[in-house]
Amino acid sequence: MKFSELKDFNFSERINKGALLTATNKNGEINTMTVSWGSAGVLWNKEICTVFVRPQRYTYEFCESGDTLSLSFFGSERRDTLAFCGTKTGRDVDKFAHCELKFKLENGACIFDDAQVILVLKKLYAQDLKSECFFDNSPLINYKNNDFHRAYTCEIVDVIKK
Repeated sequence: MKFSELKDFNFSERINKGALLTATNKNGEINTMTVSWGSAGVLWNKEICTVFVRPQRYTYEFCESGDTLSLSFFGSERRDTLAFCGTKTGRDVDKFAHCELKFKLENGACIFDDAQVILVLKKLYAQDLKSECFFDNSPLINYKNNDFHRAYTCEIVDVIKK
């Protein structure tokens, strides 16, 4: 399914509530984290999604290593999962086991059994945010430690709706 064919799905509303960004590294290992910032639209004649990851996050290493990401949206019954995966690191805990996340890997993308909507993403471009590039300095309050996100702009290669 194409992203533009996804009906009754408000990306801005759903990402603001949290989604799991999951990346597979070149060794086939996976890690996931909760994200609540992102955008979706059209760029370079492709349907795209941009997600943001700070360099100190364990998932960052996986995003850097592999080419495929998935962005999974869940119902309210997974609110605790999103809270846990947003505050714990995969360096110290197996998030998949702790949250009883069942999944399969398809072409390098993690597909969670109980996700409502999954965007399968192929990395196209990445760039670090920089303080000198902000026209309005008000967002800099989010970067008190100068730990700017890396923006990953990805092609939405598949949409899975359950």
